[in-house]
Amino acid sequence: MNDTRPAGAVLADLPTVRPWQEDFYRDLHQHPELSHQEHRAAGAVAARLRDSGYEVVEHVGGTGVVATLRNGEGKTVLLRADMDALPVLEATGLPYASTDSATDATGTHVPVMHACGHDVHVTCLLGAATLLALHRDEWAGTLVALFQPAEELGDGARRMVEDSLATKVGDVDVALAQHVLPMPAGTVGTRTGPALSAADSLRVTVYGRGAHGSMPQASVDPVVLAAMVVVRLQTVVSREVAPTETAVVTVGSIHAGTKSNVIGDSAVLELNVRTYDEQTRTTVLDAIRRIVVAECQASASPREPDFELFDRFPATTNDEDTTARVRDAFSAYFGSRAGTLPLQSASEDFSDIPKALGIPYSYWGIGGTAPDAYRAAEQAGRVAQDIPVNHSAAFAPVMQPTLDTGTAALVVAALAWLGPQEARATP
Repeated sequence: MNDTRPAGAVLADLPTVRPWQEDFYRDLHQHPELSHQEHRAAGAVAARLRDSGYEVVEHVGGTGVVATLRNGEGKTVLLRADMDALPVLEATGLPYASTDSATDATGTHVPVMHACGHDVHVTCLLGAATLLALHRDEWAGTLVALFQPAEELGDGARRMVEDSLATKVGDVDVALAQHVLPMPAGTVGTRTGPALSAADSLRVTVYGRGAHGSMPQASVDPVVLAAMVVVRLQTVVSREVAPTETAVVTVGSIHAGTKSNVIGDSAVLELNVRTYDEQTRTTVLDAIRRIVVAECQASASPREPDFELFDRFPATTNDEDTTARVRDAFSAYFGSRAGTLPLQSASEDFSDIPKALGIPYSYWGIGGTAPDAYRAAEQAGRVAQDIPVNHSAAFAPVMQPTLDTGTAALVVAALAWLGPQEARATP
């Protein structure tokens, strides 16, 4: 049975940090920043952590922040939060809703919103780091609080790794992270093994031969070719992936032609693939390439298609022993509010960090939906219709108990390695 006394002692001061946490959250939500533009958030985080006694390194991988608190002999635990927001026009109606906009990497001016809950993640980790700094007598070891940029692009973690992250953090024993999800606020959920899917975006250009719309016999129509590709791609999951495996192939965009009576020279398809293991991932990507090439040949395309992979995310596969330790700690502290996280089809780049450091990791979910609203939607069988999900313009986690739960979850999980009994067991 887990000893919850250190966590209880640390979290007894939660009411003292709650007021500034809530203010910080409102401000962060109201002033979101796009990927690789998180300068304001990173500066605010760094300043508060320095005030709490952390050694802080800024500008890691661009705007990343690494803060370290050494507290005697023991394990080293890395806690991670992501900071970036999305190009979404907020429609939550909150009094602290974002009205900000920014210029994205393509030079386009876009609205910006924390539509994925990264403001929750930052605020919770900042609160947990503050509480652990206030109660160094309750634990021993080293805590690394890592604030990552550009999770939404899938390259933020990798850029931190490439910017000598391993040297900056030293030897780490375990990495832990969480995400706010459309589950009842106040709940936490863990999952062993695959938790989030790998994601691969693919841009495919197929080529035809242009002609007048009234003379199709003179053309190789790229629109018809693209349509055949889309139809045939529907067989990848249904006929090439085992029923016991999970995969998704989505054609999210097709661009071709400029006018109704002009047959163009090419068509561009943008695909998104979600899988949970490398073998299935390879099978699906190979099948897509084979089908596209074959359809081009069937249509007498004048040249080979082009393939471009982009926005690639690794699968998040939780270590069994690490997750069991987190799960036991959550069960002991949260009781019936701790449960199992359903398999998620979303994707993350967090695992790039522990993989690069060669350490185990666990990633869990916390609820952000008002419990009464979730319960009413569940009873009506309308959760999918009535509960806004991440990346929605209406996604707005309730401030409490979401912040308290997320802060407590990070403290409880960290103390599963940093608690006094773990420190005594460290050689």
